[in-house]
Amino acid sequence: MAQKRIHLVVRGRVQGVYFRASAQREARQLGLTGWVKNRTDGAVELVAEGEEDQVKDLLAWAQSGPATARVDRIETRWRSYTGEFPDFRIVP
Repeated sequence: MAQKRIHLVVRGRVQGVYFRASAQREARQLGLTGWVKNRTDGAVELVAEGEEDQVKDLLAWAQSGPATARVDRIETRWRSYTGEFPDFRIVP
């Protein structure tokens, strides 16, 4: 299977509901690398890399996020895999 990279901007009630910590846990369980952060516009931004099936699993998870979140919309951009991340982190 091919290595893929995805860039997501998740909108809705996604800040203050443990979305970033939950995304980090989910990504690490899937063996993905990358980062997640809160944006000043109230969205959560996420970049993840790894095997295509696992990246798709993370995208499926992000459709609803943790139980306390409400995801209204996700902007999804597929990118070329770079291998630049050592692990999956929450960034400021």
